[in-house]
Amino acid sequence: MCGIVGFIGKRQAAPVILDGLAKLEYRGYDSAGMAVFDGEKVNVTKAVGRLKVLEELTHGGETMPGTVGIGHTRWATHGVPNDVNSHPHCNRDKTITVVHNGIIENYIPLKNKLLKKGYDFVSETDTEVAAQLLDYYYNGNPLETILKVLHRIEGSYALGIMFADHPGEIFAARKGSPLIVGQSADGCFIASDVPAVLRYTRTVYFVAEQEVVRLEADHMHFYTMDEEEIEKEPTTIEWDADAAEKAGYEHFMLKEMYEQPKTVTDTLLPRLKKDRIEIEELGMSDDEIREVRKIHIVACGSAYHAGVTGKYVLEGLARIPVEVDLASEFRYRNPILEEGAMVIAVSQSGETADTLAAIREAKQRGFAVLGIVNVVGSSIAREADHVMYTWAGPEIAVATTKAYSAQLIALYLLAVKFACVKKTVDERMYRLLLRDLKRLPDQIELLLNNKEKIQHFANRYIGARDVFFIGRGIDYAISLEGSLKLKEISYIHSEAYAAGELKHGTISLIEEGTLVAAVLTQEKLYKKMISNMVEVRTRGAFVLAVTNEGNGDVKRAADYVIYIPETNQYFTNSLAIIPLQLFGYYISVGKGCDVDKPRNLAKSVTVE
Repeated sequence: MCGIVGFIGKRQAAPVILDGLAKLEYRGYDSAGMAVFDGEKVNVTKAVGRLKVLEELTHGGETMPGTVGIGHTRWATHGVPNDVNSHPHCNRDKTITVVHNGIIENYIPLKNKLLKKGYDFVSETDTEVAAQLLDYYYNGNPLETILKVLHRIEGSYALGIMFADHPGEIFAARKGSPLIVGQSADGCFIASDVPAVLRYTRTVYFVAEQEVVRLEADHMHFYTMDEEEIEKEPTTIEWDADAAEKAGYEHFMLKEMYEQPKTVTDTLLPRLKKDRIEIEELGMSDDEIREVRKIHIVACGSAYHAGVTGKYVLEGLARIPVEVDLASEFRYRNPILEEGAMVIAVSQSGETADTLAAIREAKQRGFAVLGIVNVVGSSIAREADHVMYTWAGPEIAVATTKAYSAQLIALYLLAVKFACVKKTVDERMYRLLLRDLKRLPDQIELLLNNKEKIQHFANRYIGARDVFFIGRGIDYAISLEGSLKLKEISYIHSEAYAAGELKHGTISLIEEGTLVAAVLTQEKLYKKMISNMVEVRTRGAFVLAVTNEGNGDVKRAADYVIYIPETNQYFTNSLAIIPLQLFGYYISVGKGCDVDKPRNLAKSVTVE
């Protein structure tokens, strides 16, 4: 999740930009750069690594004089982290300069068009396409040119743009990626988030979807995509700087939970083209997909839990046998990989040591590996034969939420794609599956907006010593993740069990007041699950149920029920996990734990 800062006004721009970018470091990045107009030309400085490198290169901005500039911290998506791929990007004459957050989904056809027109490209990024496209359409009127380009760009963007022959202006535009503008007595600002400008002003405007802003030193103008000027009311920010970095949320974990609708959208939509699933990163033809006889999923922690869900979905829809291994077990158990096997490695960071070792084990045996990772340019991304990125953006909180949700979506897409190619679902079912996939972001948002009910329930169990999660089939997979969320941030002992195993020993642990969270979203298993819930309830357990809307029978076996919206039976985990995440979060908050940085845990496990 990159960061943008721009300034035009009465003071030197470079120090303001550097200071603003420093306030956005929490967003995650791998390189930084800025462009400043010195009165004659635009000077650009870029550097891989931490912002400190850019600060040292420019002596805190002193070597880049000028009162108009834009800056950027980049989290690599298209192209590895290096000086060339870092922002800002320029047109061929270096008269148009662009910084960009988001993904231009149709950058390849746009790039091919420009190549045919004689344009050359120096980077691997989608952003350079925007800069060159602005050059191609430039008619001397920046606003008209920008609007023409925006009508041709597909995907998401937050843009900061400078034109050398309009040195008294900076332009900004937004679709899908957050952007704010601010105003003070010294000038006007653009930024990805409020913290970047709080030192200078608390008067900001939130740029709406598909709006364009023209900033001058003492004024700003807002336009629609039809070039109609509009009036906007400013917002006065009351947060302190620390809270603003979390966008007003108390913790990064809560903020990241609320980013899940966007995360799901960003991972899903680039792979849906004209109501068909196209996973170009897969690197497999339909004939090669048909030849897959078995899939091995290797992962650790929450990624492993996503893989367990993936097993049920892939086997259920595509009818391919799937084995799911903890990566640390896979590497040491001398696994049997037969002809026709496919290996999928899942990792948020892309640096998980055991998962990397599992990849190497598979490749040494001559099997291709698909990596499902969140960090571009990470070790797994480099070593896997093909990479399917989850566009979750960096997670600050140690306990994953949005990255896990993105992994589920990636596995759903693979399952539906394979099922279509192998013709294990008909065209009608295929379209229904796509419909339900598209509905998930709104359904997740609906569940997040009903957090008060879960918060109220969590307050009753702050003092719990043991919590058990039970489920069958896919619901067992989600129980694993729900249990992990609770234990890793609240330090309450929690276990997840396949509900059918209760009688084989676990039920001896149930006593008066024990909390049992039962997940039942698979209609064909309702009766079996209700029997399990009755078993623990009659032994004194308090039963929390997470189930589908319309399941009235569950009320006779549960003390408290949380309903999730209707969706396909294979996609219910994306919805059932939301109340379980919130439950773990509010328990942890109530106990006074460090939610974002739980003890003994690291975000990326790079050692055994």
